[in-house]
Amino acid sequence: MKRFLMIAVALLPLVVMAQARIGIVNSQQIFELMPEKANAEAQLKALSDRYHAEYELLRSEFDKKYADYQTVAADASMPETIKERRVQELQESDKKMREFERRAADDIAARRAALTAPLTDKIQAAIRAAGEQGSFDLVLDTAVTPVAYSGPNTIDITPMVKGILGIE
Repeated sequence: MKRFLMIAVALLPLVVMAQARIGIVNSQQIFELMPEKANAEAQLKALSDRYHAEYELLRSEFDKKYADYQTVAADASMPETIKERRVQELQESDKKMREFERRAADDIAARRAALTAPLTDKIQAAIRAAGEQGSFDLVLDTAVTPVAYSGPNTIDITPMVKGILGIE
């Protein structure tokens, strides 16, 4: 991505000198308006809720073990080996919870990527189509590359891309 930006910045003066047609688009704005986004969000929420419910089970299991440990630890007549075993159980339970959290976060991130990839591919195809229809030499995505200034000759093709995708 950085390589692309460096090449684009290096070629920008040449393109401008040749009176190129430059367009800008905000892919994030388009993404937010896509009807498919709501379905993806619903699937992610359902997955997240399932993981949260499972985590709560692990948490309640840990809390029970901790309460048991406090009872055992307060009993002066309890042998040290039993107390140590309870501490070890707590540590294992804590480790299990942390591992579950990590794996759940990884799974949710992978699912998010899988659900949004088709949407971003669709947006990129529409941007490409709009660029070709409008005979643009360069289209910058303001959601990815901050544009410090766009002059009066720069054309915002976001509405054109929305039209190609059939969204308003």
